[in-house]
Amino acid sequence: MMTSAEAALRIEGLKGEIERHNRLYYQEARQEISDQAFDVLLRELIELEEAHPDLVTADSPTQKVGGAPIEGFTQVRHAVPMMSLDNTYSEAELEAFFQRVQKGLGREVVECVVEPKVDGVAISIRYEGGVLKHAVTRGDGQVGDDVTMNVRTIKSLPLRLPAGVPQTFEVRGEVFMPKAGFAKMNEERDEAGEARFANPRNATAGTLKQLDSRIAAKRPLDVVFYGLADAGDAEVGAHSEVLELLGKAGLRKADLVWRAETAEALVLAIRELDEKRKALPYETDGAVIKVNAFGDQRELGATSKAPRWAIAYKYQPEQAETQVLAVDIQVGRTGALTPVARLEPVFLSGSTVGNATLHNFEEIERKDIRVGDWVVIEKAGEIIPAVVMVKKERRTGEERVIVPPVCCPVCGTEAKKDEELVVLRCPNPDCPEVVKRRLEHYVSRGAMDIRGLGEQVVGQLVDAGLVRDAADLYQLDELSLARLERQGAKSIENLVKALRESREQAPWRLVFGLGILHVGVTAARTLLEFFGSIDQLAAAEVEDLLKCEDVGVVVAASVHAWFREERNVALLERLRAAGLTFEQRKVAAASEVFAGTTWVITGTLSRPREEMAEAIRSHGGKVSGSVSAKTTYLLAGEEAGSKLEKARKLGVEVLDESGFWGKVGEGEKGIKTDLFG
Repeated sequence: MMTSAEAALRIEGLKGEIERHNRLYYQEARQEISDQAFDVLLRELIELEEAHPDLVTADSPTQKVGGAPIEGFTQVRHAVPMMSLDNTYSEAELEAFFQRVQKGLGREVVECVVEPKVDGVAISIRYEGGVLKHAVTRGDGQVGDDVTMNVRTIKSLPLRLPAGVPQTFEVRGEVFMPKAGFAKMNEERDEAGEARFANPRNATAGTLKQLDSRIAAKRPLDVVFYGLADAGDAEVGAHSEVLELLGKAGLRKADLVWRAETAEALVLAIRELDEKRKALPYETDGAVIKVNAFGDQRELGATSKAPRWAIAYKYQPEQAETQVLAVDIQVGRTGALTPVARLEPVFLSGSTVGNATLHNFEEIERKDIRVGDWVVIEKAGEIIPAVVMVKKERRTGEERVIVPPVCCPVCGTEAKKDEELVVLRCPNPDCPEVVKRRLEHYVSRGAMDIRGLGEQVVGQLVDAGLVRDAADLYQLDELSLARLERQGAKSIENLVKALRESREQAPWRLVFGLGILHVGVTAARTLLEFFGSIDQLAAAEVEDLLKCEDVGVVVAASVHAWFREERNVALLERLRAAGLTFEQRKVAAASEVFAGTTWVITGTLSRPREEMAEAIRSHGGKVSGSVSAKTTYLLAGEEAGSKLEKARKLGVEVLDESGFWGKVGEGEKGIKTDLFG
């Protein structure tokens, strides 16, 4: 048994790790670990909190659903919270769930409904007067993002309900991309020289986050519904009746549905679904089991997070055995040398897998992976092929130990060990592969956002000797671009236009796009807000950089070193000559009411966090990401966590939205700001 102090330490570690994965999954549509591995972390946290109830806090992942709303959209509070489901990977636990239901209702026979668990993005859609009113994402379960304009583009979704069904109700479902549509979209992106999407769920999440609904309209979104949040005047008393109503309303429902009245029947249903789900037009990762009758559901009730009358059964990640044929080295934009296993092709989770990342050479040594080994692989979260284990009993003695490279495989430069990050690097900035990766980062949407310069086009430009660095991009013209393959007149015209427009991008985007080690988007914005221009930033000494809030020793040293390399100084001068923006745009402050103050924002607010931050800046204040003794105010919304606790300990004044607008002045609420310029 852990002591209370040991448990407190472990709980804090688990909370941080779980929240990080939640943020990646819900806000960034990325996934580093499988669902099963995530559930193991969450289960451990639940068990520790049950054993030490005095350590349960309001900000624990066990006390909430999902992640924070995406910044940039209007937020809508759900009339009925969008709860998550408890889940299991075990048939025995599924049977135990059914026994709890029997005990709770006091009878043996309980009808349940079994449906596929669609691997998409949860959505709540409301109709009023027969017309689609709004579509809202799950968000944190209480407040979601209004993505109505993007959802309206779904071709299968009726914007008006047919006669003969209730005209006001709210439905819950999953937005997804069909397998066939996703494959076709990736083919089109290949032809356009754009990066492929990793999987349908990521592509769906990214599409719903688009601020321009015209982009969403070009993508193959679809939606399937599974329930009602508000039945309106519909007379429905069971989930099976809801499915009938959805069909009458022209709303797509599950393609496969089972009814079961015993634990044995439930197990047979999930096994049959597992056999049939690969033929479904969308990705699935499990089954959802619900007690059918609404009266039974009300009697069983719910915990603070999940209903007691439903559970999700997750299928074990599909695994396959294959052989490691070779190990190649990929070269990244920072020169990082990443080992990749080339495998005997094997069919796994709906696609043929021919390679898997090995992360780094310490990981290879830890798992003792060798060329020639038979290994078990799975797709982590059904996304990234990963080596789970080595079948050492199948070794013949012919296997070869994987030796870290002495030189870069592309340019032959001696590799250097980065002790801090446990990675080997090619230190040659002119390595063709480093140049390609660096340029791909520079033109990416989060950096300079130069549309049309995808991986294939960048590769052609470098291979043809037309481009060696970012400044060379601005020397391109119609004649030089015409030398590239599969570039028609319209594509060339659009690319030249995109390059011209990128000259007006905010200077923080340029700093981020330059790929300075350890400098991400947030650091780039913070640095430019503090120094005001790239020239001032370039001239700063380490001690000056450390005065910038949220910039530590590692970032300061990296920035200082980058701006003192001759080749980087020359690159900046060429970018200046090309007409790029080096000065932070001066926006006239609406007032100086917050002059000299530093704010931190936390919790769920009625407006996107970035909009509140811009309101603070527009009145002369500064915004920081962390609470410290320098913090003047903490603007706290609902479900404020550790930042609120720290602010109270430091004596920082805490304001809710009402208090914030009270300081601004009621007449300033309508301020319009350029949020993303």
